[in-house]
Amino acid sequence: MPMTSLAFAQAEPVAAPPASPAPATEPPPDLPAPPSSATALPTAAAPSAAAESPASEPFAFADFSWIPGNGGSSDRPLKAGPFTGEVRLDAAYHYSFAHPKDNTISGSSEVFRHNELQVTQIGFGGDFLYKNVQARLMTQFGMYSQTTPRNDSSPSRGQWKLDDAYRYISEAYGGYHIDVMHGINVQAGIFMSYVGLWSYYNFDNWTYQPSYVSSNTPWFFNGARVQIFPTENLKIEPWFVNGWQSYGKFNQAPGGGLQIQYRPSASVALLGNQYFGTDTLNTPGRKRFHTDDSVMVKYYDRPDGVLSRAAASLTLDAGCEEGGGVSCSSQYFLGFMAYSRFWFLKNHFGATIGGGAITNPGRYLVLIPPINGATAASGTPYFTAAPGDSYKAWDMQVAADYMPQEFITFRAEFNHRAANVPYFTGPGGVTPDGGNQGAPGSAVSGWTPDLIKSEDRLTFALMVKY
Repeated sequence: MPMTSLAFAQAEPVAAPPASPAPATEPPPDLPAPPSSATALPTAAAPSAAAESPASEPFAFADFSWIPGNGGSSDRPLKAGPFTGEVRLDAAYHYSFAHPKDNTISGSSEVFRHNELQVTQIGFGGDFLYKNVQARLMTQFGMYSQTTPRNDSSPSRGQWKLDDAYRYISEAYGGYHIDVMHGINVQAGIFMSYVGLWSYYNFDNWTYQPSYVSSNTPWFFNGARVQIFPTENLKIEPWFVNGWQSYGKFNQAPGGGLQIQYRPSASVALLGNQYFGTDTLNTPGRKRFHTDDSVMVKYYDRPDGVLSRAAASLTLDAGCEEGGGVSCSSQYFLGFMAYSRFWFLKNHFGATIGGGAITNPGRYLVLIPPINGATAASGTPYFTAAPGDSYKAWDMQVAADYMPQEFITFRAEFNHRAANVPYFTGPGGVTPDGGNQGAPGSAVSGWTPDLIKSEDRLTFALMVKY
């Protein structure tokens, strides 16, 4: 949800661009470099020994650009020597049928302003690979540079303003590629989370607004990971991180997790993410458990047909918190999201329909509405997140895309979102008359935010990725 979702993803970071010529389709973004060792040559001592073949690139045996979070072109126009550049631009116009007078949309980690054209994210960066040493950097400017740090409460513990130090960075990590099996990457820094399936970068996704299980789970982690590719079909990736979408730690203990990704064929992908941490600020006795699991299937593929391909995804999430005054029987998270995606006319047009639902007693993964400038650290008495506080929500999205080139997407989308408690911004807005007053999120005498139980909105977006 990055912690709010933030985010996060599901944006998968590029661990290293291929060192060999690019395959006909785009490799998954976290592919390791292919083995750099030269093919063994026969020797005089063994003249008949066959030359060894280097291990194949993992996941390079098929086109997986249909998978959510894995879109884009195999063409790399910004490649120069060991550097492969990347540029992203996401500009969007959102229209809420509630017509909030302060133009503020709440409850989303991707959509923030009503009836305005805003730049959600602009990023510059890319990947370096030289002699098996890796580095990736992506900047973030625009709305994400303000809204993503706002949803992380860990900087309020201690000093040094971590939210300012990192706010203009979406990814920044280095690492080393080891030529064993089908590759191992050892990396440390800020990298994209996989929890929730959808990517942090909207260009890569089937819809602009993710359903709740993506929008309320991490978009990024700050820590270290090891990507292990035993075969061309399998990735095993343990993480050791500061916490759940956090720049720092919420308590003394860090977080940990594991992803297993398996692609048995060109048409099926299985993804499992498991997480454990202590992620309630200044409550060290409370432990968080979370599992996020997805299956994706491409069930139709006729490149020359009017309908050129079709795919579907299903994601199931479950988790809870235990200790520090709560238990897994009363403070838990259950949710799902399901989508169908269709491509037309050689993949130049696309259509997506889907949605999902969550229940989250205690609201520990619910984004705090920005009432009177409230943040994840400040909270607000107008929307509490205490043990036992009920929160149930569901949503649906319909999106239509036009992609004249692989580098650009024009998207139109309708969203309906609803909750069992007032949560979304109503006509009166969530900003006191005259602007924010007092400490962030604090009560204002004689004023009450206008929160409603459902919202309908339109989105029109232009997204570029080189």
